[in-house]
Amino acid sequence: MSNDFKDKNQWALILGGSTGLGLATAKKLALHGMNIIVVHRNRKSELAAIDNGFDDIKKIGADLYTFNVDLLKAEKRQEVLTEIKRKIGSGRIKTLIHSVAKGNLKPMTDAKHVLKNDDFHLTIDAMAISLYDWVKSCFEANLFAEDTRVISFTSEGNTKAWKNYAAVSAAKVALEAITRSIALEFAHYGIRANCLQPGAVDTQSLRMIPGHEEIIAHSLKRNPFNRITTPEDVANAVYLLCKDEASWINGCIIPVNGGEHLN
Repeated sequence: MSNDFKDKNQWALILGGSTGLGLATAKKLALHGMNIIVVHRNRKSELAAIDNGFDDIKKIGADLYTFNVDLLKAEKRQEVLTEIKRKIGSGRIKTLIHSVAKGNLKPMTDAKHVLKNDDFHLTIDAMAISLYDWVKSCFEANLFAEDTRVISFTSEGNTKAWKNYAAVSAAKVALEAITRSIALEFAHYGIRANCLQPGAVDTQSLRMIPGHEEIIAHSLKRNPFNRITTPEDVANAVYLLCKDEASWINGCIIPVNGGEHLN
């Protein structure tokens, strides 16, 4: 096991890291010596299961701080960043991972509750604009390392239309546009930004999409390796993008799907 980040007092700030891709990423980076900060929003009934995942990170030996707050609220963001500065001291955030899944999955027509203007606003703010809010706030708080990697997760909904997915699709397109702009405008400060585009991953977020079974079946049919993408596949790609050797990758949308996009 390569300890790329061990004893460097480097931290991963993971937004939405209590389950799925975010949690898998936290575990992977911890295995390679990075310390972990997770900001998430979960109900009390979910915390016991979530704490089991956090315990796995602690067993690896990484330092771990978690904040169960509404990360979309500006005042909560500032409170968390103030506490992070206090806790990590001279440490710096090596990577910021945006794994926020909060939005409305509604049809545009033929339903009692159809998609409305406010649904777009809520979804795009949560799943796209919040990336900029956190990057800007961390930058202004002088929390970033000299070579920081900003990584977010998009989907094939960036170019394809799926029923009930319109608001999330719009958010993914916005997320990619914001990522490219961060890659351009923050490069002078040593910040690289990229989006990973996983294939279908069987997570809580996917299961919220009506007809998710068909999405998984379609992915299995298209994938050259005849399996769907796992959270660990995505976490491995995040780790690679955090390595020194990936410093010249900036402003990219990178498929992580075993070639599923080829069919």
